[in-house]
Amino acid sequence: MKLTVVIVSYNVRYYLEQCIISVIRATTDMQCEIYVVDNNSDDGTIEYLHTRFGDSIVLIECQHNLGFARANNIAIRQSSGEYVLLLNPDTIVAETAIKTALQFMEEHEKVGGVGIKMYNADGTVAPESRRALPTPLISLKKMLGFSKRYYMSHLSWDQPGRIEVMSGAFLMVRRNVLHQVGMLDKDFFMYGEDIDLSCRIIKGGYENWYVPANMVHYKGESTQKTSYRYVHVFYEAMLIFFRKHYSHLSFFVTLPIKMAIYFRAFIALIQMLYRRLHDSLGFHGKQADEVSFLFKGSKKTLNGFTKLARRKGLMLTNDSTSSPLCIVYDTSSYTYEQIIEDMTHYPHAQLGTYYYKTNILITSDEIFK
Repeated sequence: MKLTVVIVSYNVRYYLEQCIISVIRATTDMQCEIYVVDNNSDDGTIEYLHTRFGDSIVLIECQHNLGFARANNIAIRQSSGEYVLLLNPDTIVAETAIKTALQFMEEHEKVGGVGIKMYNADGTVAPESRRALPTPLISLKKMLGFSKRYYMSHLSWDQPGRIEVMSGAFLMVRRNVLHQVGMLDKDFFMYGEDIDLSCRIIKGGYENWYVPANMVHYKGESTQKTSYRYVHVFYEAMLIFFRKHYSHLSFFVTLPIKMAIYFRAFIALIQMLYRRLHDSLGFHGKQADEVSFLFKGSKKTLNGFTKLARRKGLMLTNDSTSSPLCIVYDTSSYTYEQIIEDMTHYPHAQLGTYYYKTNILITSDEIFK
């Protein structure tokens, strides 16, 4: 088997469905197996996937939420691909993305891992597509707001470039490298495991690279970022990484970093509580009935989308300059490659996708069905 794709999911069945469809399109004529590890979802994900995909995917049903690292490791142990791609469920990969990354690795033996160009759902490029290792100095600068070095801003987005940290949203690695450096560290529950693995790949004598292939990452639809648990797990992961890789440094070096992490965690908690209070008082952000929806697709599917939009009270428009705007792409008329390319021409408009067979509209904020 050439490639194993592993997707860990939790309560995101419609984003996950779209992700799997994009992977199937992107691995045509390729020896590929798709593993989905469900972390005990309670939204009907298991039944939905069985009905939707049957035996075309390998579905592992966890009895508990094991976290990202442990769930991925289960699938890696069971699978057989020469290369392993770790992929978030709230992503869409362009049809050429996986083949481009795989070809680059096959042509460069020293490359242990590859990441690609991620777009946010508003069409902007996600800077975390390529990062530097969070050494004490770089970490301190990042937490103080100086992030240019951390995000390796000197690199071109249009050319391959050697990087240090790949995003766990799309992380392709050689299986023999995992055998050498070890799989994901289960001490990391949900964040930081990609940084840790990237670091160990480099220490193992391999290189990590960025390749200009495209994907969309909804950035956290699979997690609840307004919860105390998110704040706790995220900053705890930073501390775990720091203790694991930099505990040998002088106390006078490590103390400021630890204090900065605790300070940022405290600020994040205050911001989270403020947002909750803000929402509880009724001061919400833009609601669906305040957003204009521009449909791009065939006349055949427009009728079904129009009926859905009217039933949900959505405002339709033909004006691409409307603000706020959600551009809805008919996925039966456009390839994902075309969708990603086109959405970049509408900066800060939100991405929407519609598939006429399921009659479901997916946006970064809501699912309409």
